[in-house]
Amino acid sequence: MAYSQIRLKILPSVRCLFDKLVQVKVEGLAPFKPVELRSKLVDDRGVTFKASALYKADETGQVDVSRAPSLGGSYTGVEPMGLFWAMAPDTLHSKLLKKNVLSPTQVEIAAVSGETGELLTSETNERGFMTEGMKRIPVKEGRIRGVLFIPPGEGPFPGIVDLYTLGGGLTEPRASLLASKGFVVLALAYYGFQDLPKNPKNLDLEYFEEAVTYLRSQPEVKGPGVGIISISHSGALALSMSSFFSGISATVCINSCSANTVIPLHYKDIVIPPLPPVMKNVKITDSGLVDIRDALPDPTLEKNRASLIPIERATCQFLFAVSEDDHNWNSAFFAEQAAATLRNNGKESFQVVTYPKAGHFLEVPHMPYCPSGFHAAVGRAVVFGGEPKAHSEAQLDLWERVQEFFKSHLDNKSTC
Repeated sequence: MAYSQIRLKILPSVRCLFDKLVQVKVEGLAPFKPVELRSKLVDDRGVTFKASALYKADETGQVDVSRAPSLGGSYTGVEPMGLFWAMAPDTLHSKLLKKNVLSPTQVEIAAVSGETGELLTSETNERGFMTEGMKRIPVKEGRIRGVLFIPPGEGPFPGIVDLYTLGGGLTEPRASLLASKGFVVLALAYYGFQDLPKNPKNLDLEYFEEAVTYLRSQPEVKGPGVGIISISHSGALALSMSSFFSGISATVCINSCSANTVIPLHYKDIVIPPLPPVMKNVKITDSGLVDIRDALPDPTLEKNRASLIPIERATCQFLFAVSEDDHNWNSAFFAEQAAATLRNNGKESFQVVTYPKAGHFLEVPHMPYCPSGFHAAVGRAVVFGGEPKAHSEAQLDLWERVQEFFKSHLDNKSTC
């Protein structure tokens, strides 16, 4: 076989945004011969993520991943983006880390002979986070620490505060990709970043109020209200902000709790203590991982009510996204409780969307699924639940819903 004839194509281009779908094709193979496709990326921590899939060339010597089924490997069947979402880390309990969104994630895709194991051809897909003309502005304003992303073009644009999860630091991929869709997004750090406290004894909601005021005052931001997107632990912050602040129009909570957890929340003279976990409900899986799904008690019980966030005070729109196989906690239960609280207070300003076999970390599309990882509150690795394919489909669906939700509610209508 003349290897020089073999080409691996990534269409429409080798460069795209991280959330975009690409078409992977191999041409010039011997008809009906087996070929293995392998994908690989190295994240910002130096962890390697890999996937592989076995294909058979058609009668013209071609494999088109968007049409041909994988016959084995990391996934089977027709999966146009399988080589991306099925990537697994070579270091256990690793979640893909992308610190610097100014550079793309490089995914190398190689075609290897299914018979001899020889490398036939390879190509690199550069999956970026910043569109041409987008601004990334580090924010150090009063107490606020974070990064502001401003889309290119004539504003003003709807504004969003992006809150990430427990563990400190700052996470920019989701914020930058949302900005590429026409939003001004403030990725907000709340501890363990720059000069913010490393291990805060409590979280001061007035810090978050400052951030909302800052975002709303930006000339590129269209008012009067802004949005919030949160996941996991930061969901309680998003619910608290929506309950206590004016100027919030739309709030997304992804796999969140309806009560405060881990760190006490302070706002003026109000203190919301964390919901105390029930240690006897913590399980150990067969593989020795901690399963904390049922560790948190019912926050509506009298003894736990102080931890509940008073979302009946909020007047914004809510989108609760729930993975039914979330093992970080029972997010379906908490979302149902939040919905019931709103309903009982005469509010229909919410939607709950559920994903049956998805796990805890619902990220941007094509982000490799994270079945387990180190948990900052537990101090060791926990299981996060989910199945890779279902999880990947949930990420795709939710990404579209989030954009639609913010577009429909971040206009000049009412705010909290």
